[in-house]
Amino acid sequence: MMLMVCWAAWAVINLTVFALYGVDKSRAKRGAWRIPEKTLLLGTWLLGGVGAWLAMRMFRHKTKHTAFTISAPCGAVLSLIVMALVTVKLLGLL
Repeated sequence: MMLMVCWAAWAVINLTVFALYGVDKSRAKRGAWRIPEKTLLLGTWLLGGVGAWLAMRMFRHKTKHTAFTISAPCGAVLSLIVMALVTVKLLGLL
């Protein structure tokens, strides 16, 4: 049960980060108020790397910014490693 809760929370975090990138791209196209880059990067590093990486690819957003092109894949890998360790721990394999 706890493992499902952890994965569900991870999914919600990544969907939220994905949505933030999408909203920021939409606002950029309209010239509207933008989501601060610090917020996007924080979401990326708080286990939202997969959502950030997918959003960057799907929306073609922030792909020319070094901080994002490095953070998103690294954040995705870190996020998956953390979740793998959580899974192993909760299953009692460690």
